[in-house]
Amino acid sequence: MLLLQKEIGGNRYLCMDNTLYMARKKKIEAPDMLADIIVHGMLERKALEIVKLNLSKVPNSITDYFVICHGNSRSQVEAIAESVEAEVKKAVGANPWHKEGYENAEWILLDYFDVVVHIFQKESRGFYKLEKLWNDAERTDVPSNN
Repeated sequence: MLLLQKEIGGNRYLCMDNTLYMARKKKIEAPDMLADIIVHGMLERKALEIVKLNLSKVPNSITDYFVICHGNSRSQVEAIAESVEAEVKKAVGANPWHKEGYENAEWILLDYFDVVVHIFQKESRGFYKLEKLWNDAERTDVPSNN
């Protein structure tokens, strides 16, 4: 039996028989781990006001998680998106199923099926207010390391 360890976003994960466990032997679900990897990628590029919305218990939700953040400029938004893609690819070998918004980088969306990533410029985030739209979801505010 092969046992691997990975540290992602400050959490230590064990992988055994293609099942992910936290180091304390607590089984975790793949969307939880993926959301942590995405947050780690965002923090690498100093994303602002990172929020994880757990939609798994919301009736008729389209995904398990939204991970939302913003940057101060077009180039920072693009850098955050590229960092998220690179971290997910490195950690689990997955590419987004769908991505859009790179043309003007006001709102970049990366769709990983179970987790959808929204990276905004500050003005666009204030206009669309996704956190308010999904107000019934469990919300986790991620402290930034800025």
